[in-house]
Amino acid sequence: MDLFLETGMTQFSALANLVNHQIRLASRPVGMPSDANWNHTSEPVTAPSEGGVVIQTLALSLDPAMRGWMNEGKSYISPVGIGEVMRAGGVGKIIASKNSDYAVGDFVSAGLGVQEYLTLEQDAMKRNGLVKIDLRAGSLTQWLNVLGMPGMTGYFGLMDVGQPQAGETVVVSGAAGAVGQTVGQMAKIKGCRVVGIAGGQAKCDWVVKELGFDACIDYKASPNAVKDGLKAHCPAGVDIYFDNVGGDILDTVLTRINRKARIIICGAISQYNATSAVQGPKNYLSLLVNRARMEGIVVFDYADRYHLAVTEMAGYLKDGRMHSKEDVVQGLNNFPQALLKLFNGENFGKLVLQVAQD
Repeated sequence: MDLFLETGMTQFSALANLVNHQIRLASRPVGMPSDANWNHTSEPVTAPSEGGVVIQTLALSLDPAMRGWMNEGKSYISPVGIGEVMRAGGVGKIIASKNSDYAVGDFVSAGLGVQEYLTLEQDAMKRNGLVKIDLRAGSLTQWLNVLGMPGMTGYFGLMDVGQPQAGETVVVSGAAGAVGQTVGQMAKIKGCRVVGIAGGQAKCDWVVKELGFDACIDYKASPNAVKDGLKAHCPAGVDIYFDNVGGDILDTVLTRINRKARIIICGAISQYNATSAVQGPKNYLSLLVNRARMEGIVVFDYADRYHLAVTEMAGYLKDGRMHSKEDVVQGLNNFPQALLKLFNGENFGKLVLQVAQD
């Protein structure tokens, strides 16, 4: 790609030699997504109009929210249309530019879609969240994890909605996942006691030994593992619960919350592939009894403050108070199978699809 470092027309004429491989939504899944829900397509890479850029995708963020984007119906964001390139955030490199704010070779983060290249016109840059990223602050995969959308979700969900105070007990489900690892580490930095919930002893050992959680409950260990674990590790109750899974685990935590507890609803991965009605919390009256609060977090609401969270957490990465673990799958064509790792609990850390090497 050195030819793209040339100026003038060279960078644009070189685009004619590129083919953009894409993965598009072919049909809406019922239950777990399958290969039949995807179309693998290709098209030429086109030059942008004045003010636009062309981005080569280097890596994509695979997130549980993608399953919701595949469903038809009203939500916080419009669904991916049938025949459209699957929505995905990612990091990439500018390979052609008609915009003075972006030079060839700049690394960026944006809504790139599950494809190898994106021609982004100027009027779509804000909508796609195009921003430069500084690899001195973190690696490309860290920009999809602690410094990316999962990190922003964890940061603002905990800090703005949870409002942690030193000495409080914070419980986070999906503790070894992308959002959970940020939540737990931030809570420790703010002086809280942190108890994670994760699937498997290896994940639990990692969040305790590597991330510094005070304890971690393996929900797979037994039918009563979460109930017994909360009793053992949260003897004074739960002040903040950051929920990434919903279902039975949310119900169990609700039986242990303290007065004025805060429950942050980030996701409900246990429900995303359900073929019947989504099951809400049965123990919701605990909110009434304990004068507690349950509130949802949608990360896009905080877009104008991302830079503040990035600056703070980049400092923690640099001084060793935060760590960032990514589970990297290679190859655009492996997207359908890689996505399923989220719902099978196979991923260990933030799930990333490596599309190209820089």
